[in-house]
Amino acid sequence: MRFVFIMKGLYTVSLVATEPLKKPPLTQAELIVTAKAFCEEGHCYQDLYGVTDGKAVGTFIEHKFRDRLEANYATLIGNSAAGIDLPAVSTDIKVTSIRQPQSSCPFSSARQKVYGLGYHLLVFVYEKDDDPKTKTCTLKFVRCAFVDKRRTADYQTTRGILDILQRNGNHDDVVAFLSDRNLPGDEIVYNALATEILKTPPELGYLTISNALQWRLQYRRIVALKERVEGIMTIV
Repeated sequence: MRFVFIMKGLYTVSLVATEPLKKPPLTQAELIVTAKAFCEEGHCYQDLYGVTDGKAVGTFIEHKFRDRLEANYATLIGNSAAGIDLPAVSTDIKVTSIRQPQSSCPFSSARQKVYGLGYHLLVFVYEKDDDPKTKTCTLKFVRCAFVDKRRTADYQTTRGILDILQRNGNHDDVVAFLSDRNLPGDEIVYNALATEILKTPPELGYLTISNALQWRLQYRRIVALKERVEGIMTIV
């Protein structure tokens, strides 16, 4: 509830109650517009001067962007430690340096490497420059991209699977390939995944996903992308 003062005559003032201004819901389109505006702004910070820990820089910028969204849209901000950042639009935010464009994400199953993470990614790639005279750092976003969940699988894994299927590969061929790629899992996992792949071939992914206790996501292919790919929107 908010109140508005209305002048009546010279001396009489009345107080009128009005409904609070409602924030619009966050949509995927608004997320992309906000990300573009955010990247095109100046980003100069004393707090980040001399900071070489990429995770610390990424967390700082991620919180800045999330604060921007919360200030302008009615949306639930998730806990990145427990889930994705923006559950309302099924999107996780990733901020990484151009020197080594990568990040980590929770491991769910080997299936993610074939069919994607299960949610979209908003990837900010920055270049950091420290100024010793002013003791400040300037961040320039050299790439920002929205990656549809259909494109968040591992490039080499999906490329190999699609090549096998194109050459009339069978169930055993797919199982052997998955084993050679050292996907996390055992023979039961490989057989179930091979059956699914033969019924529903995956789309070509554009991430490099390394096996670890957490997935290690690498974005160099996204950064270097020149051609237009359905499901990948270059914002900056």
